[in-house]
Amino acid sequence: MSDNELGLFLRLRREAVTPAEVGLLAGPRRRTPGLRRAELATIAGVSVEYVTRLEQGRDRRPSAPVLAALADALRLTAGERVHLHRLVKGADPGFSCTGGAGPNRSVRPTVQALLDRLEPAPAVLLNRLSEVLSCTDGYRQVHGPIGSLDGRQPNFARFVFTDPRARTAFPDWETVADEQVAALKQGPGRSDPHVGALVDELTVSCGAEFTRRLETLPGLPRANGVTRLSHPGAGELRLGYETLELPADDDQRLVVHLPADEATAAALDRLTGRRPGALRAV
Repeated sequence: MSDNELGLFLRLRREAVTPAEVGLLAGPRRRTPGLRRAELATIAGVSVEYVTRLEQGRDRRPSAPVLAALADALRLTAGERVHLHRLVKGADPGFSCTGGAGPNRSVRPTVQALLDRLEPAPAVLLNRLSEVLSCTDGYRQVHGPIGSLDGRQPNFARFVFTDPRARTAFPDWETVADEQVAALKQGPGRSDPHVGALVDELTVSCGAEFTRRLETLPGLPRANGVTRLSHPGAGELRLGYETLELPADDDQRLVVHLPADEATAAALDRLTGRRPGALRAV
């Protein structure tokens, strides 16, 4: 994991903002993706030298007004702004927003009841290590045959990176792998010793496939989207997903999948043994 997550995030966001989005003309000879450092500095009202120090990790404690100005200039969403402030806090040695607490593996009864009521939708409860804590029968029907639920304590991130079946199961494996690394880097990241131990394990077992992502991806997994999954019995499924973060005390997330097209809806009905139309495409 990069030792300069704040600088990495600022650079990636700067490169993602087009000149047109901030009212600038790109010009025919422009080679820099997104905004130049000088352009960001001008919009945010800081010096280009200061932007350079932040991106290079030579200054890791910008003030709240400077963070607000950079967030405005970079057109950050509310979630990205929260992440930016966490990165500044995380620059303090030994700081962890979890206070050293281990990953929560307990499922509250009301959360389990919610999962039960989501049947037959494929839904899963994960903690910050991406361990599978509980899931619906619908999820087991989809993920059991591809192998991601194998073992006493299934871990989805470990499955994606270390099990050869994952590359067959996910036609867009590169994107799925990106999202798993982003999820591990979210929140406390490597300052949490439990996340750090998993990161070290995957660094050794997976090499560049994993470390390249650690060094280049921000800790902001997508909260929703569509995943393609190649099911050995049902063929290709297109599953839309929504990620619901539980309260901070739970430190868990609920991921709910729904069919993204009519063919997937029909396939899920067959897998779960439900009447046709039990799950409608979204």
